[in-house]
Amino acid sequence: MPLKEGGREYTRATPGDVMGRLFGTNGIRGVVNRDLTVEMVVKLASSAGSILGSRVALGRDGRISSFLFKEAALSGLLSVGCDVFDLGIVPTPVLQYATKHFNLDGGLMITASHNPPEFNGVKVIAGDGVEVSRSVEEKIEGVYFKGGPELASWDHVGETHELHAFEPYCTSILSNIDLEAVRRANLKVAVDPGNGVATLVAPRIAQELGCKTYSVNADVDGMFPSRDSEPRPDNLNDLSALVQATGADLGVAFDGDADRAIFVDEKGRIYWGDVSFALVVKEFLKKHPGEAVATPVSSSRIIKDVVEEGGGSLLWTSVGSVTVSRTMVERSIKLGGEENGGIMYAPHQPVRDGSMAMALILEAMAKEAEPASRLFGKLLRYRQMKAKVPCPEHLKSKVMEKLESSVEAEHIEKIDGIKLWYQDDSWILIRPSGTEPAIRLYAEAKEEARVSKLLENGKKNIEEIISKLSH
Repeated sequence: MPLKEGGREYTRATPGDVMGRLFGTNGIRGVVNRDLTVEMVVKLASSAGSILGSRVALGRDGRISSFLFKEAALSGLLSVGCDVFDLGIVPTPVLQYATKHFNLDGGLMITASHNPPEFNGVKVIAGDGVEVSRSVEEKIEGVYFKGGPELASWDHVGETHELHAFEPYCTSILSNIDLEAVRRANLKVAVDPGNGVATLVAPRIAQELGCKTYSVNADVDGMFPSRDSEPRPDNLNDLSALVQATGADLGVAFDGDADRAIFVDEKGRIYWGDVSFALVVKEFLKKHPGEAVATPVSSSRIIKDVVEEGGGSLLWTSVGSVTVSRTMVERSIKLGGEENGGIMYAPHQPVRDGSMAMALILEAMAKEAEPASRLFGKLLRYRQMKAKVPCPEHLKSKVMEKLESSVEAEHIEKIDGIKLWYQDDSWILIRPSGTEPAIRLYAEAKEEARVSKLLENGKKNIEEIISKLSH
């Protein structure tokens, strides 16, 4: 069942989960030594190694338990004959880049991303640098739940090699940016890694882009003493204050494993990821007219507006960064993004990358020669809210069936749940949660009162359906 921490909920990943599932929407996560143990990680790593291939990258974030689980994963991989390329402490995007760049068969990243410090987890990466597909996850789970793979003989266990990937990774980001334009702009940037591993790369990228760089919460500390590892408007006061105190042109906050970034303008105002992604889309389509952009159905309508204004095409996907990235690879799409600050830029790599996102925003500021407040402000057209209704697992599908037969709207999409579009540019998305016993609701409109009404009506409808099905 879900665990609550700071008002948010997280799902345990244990061998006893319903239907024999280990993987959640983005890897495997749990509370250390309760939901995620050394024994589990050894078995998971050996199972993954038996599927991925013989050459596997391995990295970890700065959590206090990550060394423990990295060593467990190392043992599991070596036991099935994998040669392990150890990157040490790195951001998740660095490990993903290295996996493809060095032609490895796959990778394991020990991280719980934005979760609280008592959590840890494992992300399994395919040879193309993207998290493995759902079908590969199922293969790994199949081996795991059957007791694990066959082990290598004593004389065929794997070997360990050190791998240094920061140089090629940073070079790739810089090569995908108009370096001279950004350097000429002489921008000032305030960086908040939130005691996560973005400390190891984001300030360096900003400096190599010619920016005067200020940092806060920039020591790697797995206890995350300064703020939650997920950057949110309510915990970025330090960054907002630093921006205003230094006269910085932009502030950037990262999550624990540095694959997402949230931005602050020169006035200290904090923006969610829809707005920063919309700015990146706008600039991208100036350089690549007619290109497609991928984003989940939960993203703001502003993405649709900007894509249409720029002459591009928009591909809605189901919710989840893995789905967006895999769709980009399959359809040869160069740009994707989520409302949580995850931007995937395929010319660099088609996965969430906070440092790449920072570089793209800085490039947009340099090219437009306008302050961040104006660039972001032009894109603040809609208000969005979220809610959820508790719902037993066994009723989820029945609730959605009843809902589908009773709702009306100008346009209805069923990519992931049910999304209802209305003539006034408002919409509501209703979908069963993949991580807890609940139905999730996302609503957006130009006016806050309209958003509230959409959520109120949606919740009431779902509650009535659940009540009838329960009796």
